[in-house]
Amino acid sequence: MSIELLAASIADRAYNRIRADIVFGRLEPGTRLRLDRLADVYGASVSTLREILSRLSSESLVIAEGQRGFRVAPVSPAGFKDVAAMRLLLETYALPLSFAAGDLEWESRVLAAHHKLAVMERRMMDGDQAGTELWKRYDREFHQCLIEACGSQTLLDLYGGVFDQYLRYQMVAVVFRGEIASEEHRMLLTCALARDAEEACRLLSQHVNGCVAYTLESGALK
Repeated sequence: MSIELLAASIADRAYNRIRADIVFGRLEPGTRLRLDRLADVYGASVSTLREILSRLSSESLVIAEGQRGFRVAPVSPAGFKDVAAMRLLLETYALPLSFAAGDLEWESRVLAAHHKLAVMERRMMDGDQAGTELWKRYDREFHQCLIEACGSQTLLDLYGGVFDQYLRYQMVAVVFRGEIASEEHRMLLTCALARDAEEACRLLSQHVNGCVAYTLESGALK
């Protein structure tokens, strides 16, 4: 492997690890990101890390503070409402397009994604909290599958970034609504198989707004 490719590989790995640590709450909101410490943890040079943090700043996951460096973006009730509204805007636009274009292969991917999510939700409801991160990965995969046949990669990329911001709020607040959310997911699957986009959009609004209300009522976001 050439030096250029090796450097790119190290940078990509560090970017993916830092991004995941922010999204899944391992790097807490407001944490100051010291480049020297990050270099030890993620195995990348200070200059590479500066580029990575600038990139994450453009994704609203990191705040650049000029000469003071970088810190993980804070969270707030208003921020969660804003991200949730953007998620709904994109997802309710994409759902009808995806339902209209989705084929048998798409259906099978949606079914498989829901199966994995449902298994993890049952485990969570049984008191197993060890798989929280995997549960949220499957939650993301299911919702992504529902809209993946929409025909616009630009829309999917934009949605993925917004969903990750939404997911970060859920991880920070440890949001799990149990049977309510699980049943909403099951009903969304039914809508997908029946190609009932209107009902799916109604359910999705109920699903997302319910999560936001539950989170804000819990007081987990200050």
